Amino acid sequence: MKPTQQASLEHIVDAITESYSQGREIDSLEPSSLPNRRKILEALHHLEHAMFLGYYATGRVHEGNLRSALANHIYPAAGILTEQIARAIAYGRHCGCETEASDIECGQKLVHAVLGRFPALRELVSLDARAAFRGDPAAVSMEEIVYSYPGLQAIAIHRIAHEFFREKVPLIPRILSEHAHSRTGIDIHPGATIGRRFFIDHGTGVVIGETAVIGDDVKLYQGVTLGALSLPRDESGELIRLTKRHPTLENNVTVYSGATILGGDTVIGEHSVIGGNTWVTESVPPHTRVTYNARPSGPPQRQTTLPPPR
Repeated sequence: MKPTQQASLEHIVDAITESYSQGREIDSLEPSSLPNRRKILEALHHLEHAMFLGYYATGRVHEGNLRSALANHIYPAAGILTEQIARAIAYGRHCGCETEASDIECGQKLVHAVLGRFPALRELVSLDARAAFRGDPAAVSMEEIVYSYPGLQAIAIHRIAHEFFREKVPLIPRILSEHAHSRTGIDIHPGATIGRRFFIDHGTGVVIGETAVIGDDVKLYQGVTLGALSLPRDESGELIRLTKRHPTLENNVTVYSGATILGGDTVIGEHSVIGGNTWVTESVPPHTRVTYNARPSGPPQRQTTLPPPR
């Protein structure tokens, strides 16, 4: 590097250093001790390998080396997450751990609790993959679904993030879910409760809020929003939080593309179908079809009763 270039860069570094003295939120140096996003995603990379080892492995895996191959991912994931959760606890200090436990001890306890449920998570994700294969006539094979379906990738990461959310781990669940969002275009808050055999077809633009509850055998198409209505505020003008703000979808509900369902008191009854581009802010009885009528002569939206399932 030429001396003039070196001097120019030194001047730039000095100027950027000086910019950190303004006292703004982005100038704080305290977040340097917070969880590291890159390390968290490194741990997720290991957990995804453990979830789909036969699909993600770069070498041949068989029964003889299965345990060691899994250990090569579980051990580093546990080590990374223990440290990162300890950092998150130091930031949040509301994980429900004993006050006498160190942050590292608490982090290790939480990691072991979540990883202990990993076999059950794999069973849930297996059911999700089967639901995708059964629900999409364009699916050629299970391999195609695991490798390429964004809906399965999003729900697999959600199921991991949701376990850390249940343990009240600060920051990390949201980092995981927003990574899935950026990767797949599907935005699922880690607090959302999702049942078995969940299928998101296509997926782009799907939004599922924190307090949404989704039953078994539910199918969503692209552009669906399970969101909140405008929230009330308290006497000081602050939003009232910690309430159920997002809808409930009971078992065997199908929601077509572009539909918006809002409100914590809104319940979509089992075996109902919500048509594309509809706007739903009130509960829908079981076995109901809600459709949007674009013709000016008819009502903009209507409900009809579906026959009982065979």
